[in-house]
Amino acid sequence: MSQDSHYTELQQRRAKALAMGGAERLAKRRTQNVLNARERLDLLLDQDSFREFGLLSASYRPAVRDKTPADGKIAGFGTIKKRPVAVVSNDFTVLGASSSVVNGKKIKHIRAIAKDSGMPLILLGESAGARMPDRMGAEGRAILGQDPIEYLRDRRTPWVSALLGSCYGSSTWYSCLSDFVVMRKGATMAVASSRVTALAIKQSVDPEELGGWKLHTSTTGLVDVAVDTDEEALEQVKRFLSYLPSHNGEAPPVAPVPAGSDDAIKDILDIVPQSRTKTYDIREAICRILDKDSLFELKPRFGKSLVTALGRIDGKTVGIIANNPKFKGGSIDVDACAKATSFLVLCDSFNVPLVFLVDQPGFLIGIDGEKRGAPGRIMNWMNALTQVTVPKITITLRKNYGQAYLNMGGGRNSNVAAAWPEADYGFMDAGTAVNVLHGIRYEDEPERFKQLADSVTQDNAPWALAALYEIQDVITPLETRDYLKSILAINSRAPTGGIGQHRLSNWPTSY
Repeated sequence: MSQDSHYTELQQRRAKALAMGGAERLAKRRTQNVLNARERLDLLLDQDSFREFGLLSASYRPAVRDKTPADGKIAGFGTIKKRPVAVVSNDFTVLGASSSVVNGKKIKHIRAIAKDSGMPLILLGESAGARMPDRMGAEGRAILGQDPIEYLRDRRTPWVSALLGSCYGSSTWYSCLSDFVVMRKGATMAVASSRVTALAIKQSVDPEELGGWKLHTSTTGLVDVAVDTDEEALEQVKRFLSYLPSHNGEAPPVAPVPAGSDDAIKDILDIVPQSRTKTYDIREAICRILDKDSLFELKPRFGKSLVTALGRIDGKTVGIIANNPKFKGGSIDVDACAKATSFLVLCDSFNVPLVFLVDQPGFLIGIDGEKRGAPGRIMNWMNALTQVTVPKITITLRKNYGQAYLNMGGGRNSNVAAAWPEADYGFMDAGTAVNVLHGIRYEDEPERFKQLADSVTQDNAPWALAALYEIQDVITPLETRDYLKSILAINSRAPTGGIGQHRLSNWPTSY
């Protein structure tokens, strides 16, 4: 065979692989306003930066070899704003992007290079699950577990998953291992499809109820953000990665500070009421403390009484953990505990300093919380917090009650702690404390009750803690942004280049 014929065959094989599942299947996706696997890569990556691995791979089974271009998973490397990334984009037009022997080898190889070369791994999920009959019988069993560290999450580099269609099998497993998960509304994620599940439990199953975006953003907390389109999902992936380093051996990137970032703090007193019984949305206050337009909230629909968010102060990435009195008065429930622990793991793994903004009346107590293991979740949070090695800064805005004082960075659980003058460090609300300690109700002895409540409130003020050097300063609300700028600069960890010890890097995923 001549050299020209070899080249011709190469071009033909490349063209067949690039045609994916064929014109008809690709056209059907266009009518559904859903991008195909290669279009997603075009939007995600810098132009002409994609280097594909395994373009000519196919199923090892002769019966379907000609029907499996790239074996249903498009994998390789590219750049996002010139930063290298590794990516796997599932091609649902090829046997539903089902997991097989060959495409499993591709993922393993891409994952290994990403870890060794310090690149984030991006997984664009859409898959029908395991490919049959690849996984059937003794031969199929032998395939499983060939890579004993396939599901090890050691957080050397960030992992990001986008759920962009029906996601079962590997798309589900990798999303549960990822640091950030975005889901397109209409996509589903579950252990198995609604059809398989319905057969197993012998009743009809609605796909949305089984694994839709509302379930995973509000109830399970497995999805961080839900969006309407593929395009929005890919933008969320890019934005999340912009806050993080490419690997755990470097500090997060520094961004330019937008003009006017120091101005918004001027009206923070209009946002946070002085009265501790009045509610407000802490996110409005956070936006006035961070650089302009830098708030990136994770899991906003899950554990809503606690906000976890990435942001920037003076161009530097920080992680924010803040109580939100708008929901449940800011009291911390079981979901909020899981959310906080997950966020501590993310920030400590990738060298992101933590800022606690505290305004909480304690843990939400009750039968439901106890049934869901509230004490264990509270201690998981404390266990994780104890192991965090990035700088931790705590500012108490108003209330800071009970054991939750420690979970929110109180005591020696922060490197630096400060308070606003109106901060209250009681073990519980002053009125409740009077009732518990003295057995007096306001309705029975209003004057005596008020005297005792005023005494309790004075004892709980920040002045005594400042005198004991249990907090390092009392600051006005208007000073908060400048204070955090200076404290972050002081706690820069300059000798290590801002790199922590990553004690939480192999903390179990998904709580």
